[in-house]
Amino acid sequence: MTRRSVARRRSHLVALVSPLLVTVVLTPWLRTAQAADDDPGDELRERGRELYVTGCSSCHGSDGSGVEAPDGSVRGPSLRRSGEAAAYYYLSTGRMPLASSEDQPRRKRPAYSRDEIDALVAYVASLGRGPVLPSVDPSDADLAEGGVLYRANCQACHSASGSGGALGYGRAAPRLGPADPVEIAAAVRSGPGQMPVFGPDTLSNRQLADLVRYVEHLDDPADPGGLAIGRTGPVPEGFVAWLIGMVALLVLVAWIGTRSPAGRREP
Repeated sequence: MTRRSVARRRSHLVALVSPLLVTVVLTPWLRTAQAADDDPGDELRERGRELYVTGCSSCHGSDGSGVEAPDGSVRGPSLRRSGEAAAYYYLSTGRMPLASSEDQPRRKRPAYSRDEIDALVAYVASLGRGPVLPSVDPSDADLAEGGVLYRANCQACHSASGSGGALGYGRAAPRLGPADPVEIAAAVRSGPGQMPVFGPDTLSNRQLADLVRYVEHLDDPADPGGLAIGRTGPVPEGFVAWLIGMVALLVLVAWIGTRSPAGRREP
């Protein structure tokens, strides 16, 4: 066999093997690229972007950087640092969107469905770096420890009963219930409104679960002592007790007066 024939056979073998090697090497890469292109997260964020442009961009800007009103005030704050936690809290509690940027956000029926909220949360999270949506399980949390954390960090604004309280400049800390565990945890991590942010360095995930359980307890606590009277605190409850007692006393005095001889009229 001549050298020329050997070289020819080698060239034929290389021509046959090369496409096979290319296929073996490139197939995993192509599959990975296709999987990235078909990432369901991209589709979710795109759906969220469409909802954002329609319902949020007029106040928060097309890129989430916020909008300044003609008088210099902020029409809508930047969402670059809101993250999943803040977006979920405001949307799931119906506090966003607002009819007017001057209104104080209040709990109401959500304007979006659960799927739409998930899409908006995913899109807002993609605008920048912010707190992620926490995952909490208060079922095995420590209720007593949650009470200690609540009294140390939350009671001053939200009151001992969680019924809310007045703040400065016409603002108010909202009532804490009804709220599900994820909404409570999202508010703690994101610090909506004038509320401070309690990150993992301030409250660990374990402490967060304890706090969430206590807040849930405040929404429906046991009342072994009788009527709760709205759980608005000892002063209003004491006032109600005095009011009812005085009215009952006056009724009793009037009734005794009609039964006495001096209170009877001669026929």
